[in-house]
Amino acid sequence: DRGRPAHVLLCIEDYLKLTGSAASIADMLIMPTDIDIEFEPQRAVITPRQVDLS
Repeated sequence: DRGRPAHVLLCIEDYLKLTGSAASIADMLIMPTDIDIEFEPQRAVITPRQVDLS
């Protein structure tokens, strides 16, 4: 970084204008509550097997 500007101090409003994003990553990951998702997984079939403990 010698001889070149490396850091800039901005107020948050100016930063949001430059980045074009006012929402946080948590806000973007929130699932909308007005959608209806049906999820009916099939029951898993697990069969036990004999174990040799000798």
